[in-house]
Amino acid sequence: MMRIFRFVVIAAAGLLASPVFAAGEAAPAASQTAQLPPDALVRNVTEEVLNMLRQNKERGAQKTTALVESTVLPHFNFEHMTALAVGREWRKASAAQKEKLVRQFHDLLLRTYANAVISYRDQKVRYKPFKMKPDETDVLVRTEILQPGARSVQLDYSLEKTDGGWKVYDVMVAGVSLVVNYRASFSEEVRNGGIDGLIESLANKNASLKKDQEKP
Repeated sequence: MMRIFRFVVIAAAGLLASPVFAAGEAAPAASQTAQLPPDALVRNVTEEVLNMLRQNKERGAQKTTALVESTVLPHFNFEHMTALAVGREWRKASAAQKEKLVRQFHDLLLRTYANAVISYRDQKVRYKPFKMKPDETDVLVRTEILQPGARSVQLDYSLEKTDGGWKVYDVMVAGVSLVVNYRASFSEEVRNGGIDGLIESLANKNASLKKDQEKP
């Protein structure tokens, strides 16, 4: 399950980030990306990032984190995702606490993604047929991960239409929500130490991940 989760993080972070382009290669304008329909966003950006991973398997964790951090925000609704992961306790948090939670959850996913790159093993993505009504603002884009020598894994993305274009706010692995998976551990942290305890726990986890990435 951990191996699957690592690839999910790669696919999700890659999807939600703007593509990482080689030196001298021009990236499309953000306004152009924002206009993509949800299925095209999933397909185009996922393939771009997976191609980058195939060509740059030796990219270090620190460099990967820096690249993703500079490009991921335009296509990832971290505030909505964090609110879903925290659950009903989110409404009790102050504005300052919410800001800290979003930042720590953002950093956790980015650092986990950077570490997961090392585990990438040429998995491929199959895109399922997609239909949506013209007035829909919340959709599910379904894909399947083909793993060499192993069973395929269903990987689906929940996207919502915002003023800034389509943004992903959840990822489902074999029907299991990524944010719901986090919610269980987050709820325990809140029960034990409140919202500030959860913030501290996430900060400690990020500090540990950062320290590991800085090791030679």
